[in-house]
Amino acid sequence: MNENREVSNLPNTKRTPETARPDSLNTWQSAIPHSENEWISMAHGGGGKLSQRLLDEIFLPAIGTLSLHRKLDSALLHFSGGKVAITTDSYVVTPRFFPGGNIAKLSVYGTINDLAVSGATPIAISAAWILEEGFPLSELKLLAEEMGTAACETGIPIVTGDTKVVDRGRGDGCYITTTGIGIVPKGRYVGPDRILVGDAILISGTIGDHGMAIMAARGGLPISTEIVSDCAPLHQLIDSLLHAGIAIHAMRDPTRGGLSSVLNELAEGVRLGINIGESSVPIAPLV
Repeated sequence: MNENREVSNLPNTKRTPETARPDSLNTWQSAIPHSENEWISMAHGGGGKLSQRLLDEIFLPAIGTLSLHRKLDSALLHFSGGKVAITTDSYVVTPRFFPGGNIAKLSVYGTINDLAVSGATPIAISAAWILEEGFPLSELKLLAEEMGTAACETGIPIVTGDTKVVDRGRGDGCYITTTGIGIVPKGRYVGPDRILVGDAILISGTIGDHGMAIMAARGGLPISTEIVSDCAPLHQLIDSLLHAGIAIHAMRDPTRGGLSSVLNELAEGVRLGINIGESSVPIAPLV
């Protein structure tokens, strides 16, 4: 990391005519509209600029707490016995079944990983199901079994939940929202504010596998070879590194925004630049 390259040096989309530079940046207009009459678009859920705008301009000013302003994968709650991590997420995957996983398995693994990257040991998950009228009971049974199997294999139980049904045509078959609880061992602290100049960025595997598997399953890619999602729980891997004494400063679980969004968020949070060697970013040839 280079402490002299701050993200404030990135192009400013709010330049005034008096301060605008006389080059191509003058014509670069922000693609994000600022009208109060703006509608929610699919891009607002993509993990990029529009997602951050929803957080920064709507949710944080209205209900923002210190935990929300930190923008971590999990909130850390302090009590007399130590720290508890809590995370919540919603899963709206289409198609619900894809090579390497499904929406139910993804909801369990994603919840576990959000806790684990915060340094917590996951202990329990709550799951809420939003079902559309007309959704096949046979598919619901299969998804419930997949969720149960994932919970059993990881050792993290589903301890409570809820089910709601919406009118036909007002949903996409099935949505799942989960909340995870974890315990942070005494003396363990992992967070972006621990990032230092000179830190290395480690990635647990090749990037883009899951996103491309979803795209391929939707029929949007003209390929004959099957791309398999890398959907998997990482809590045991992370726990083994921490118990081995590896000095991990911060961890994140990249989702739709991908590696670039995560690194931009980290850089903005610690006011440091990040140098990336493109050739060292692990990407599977098929991806």
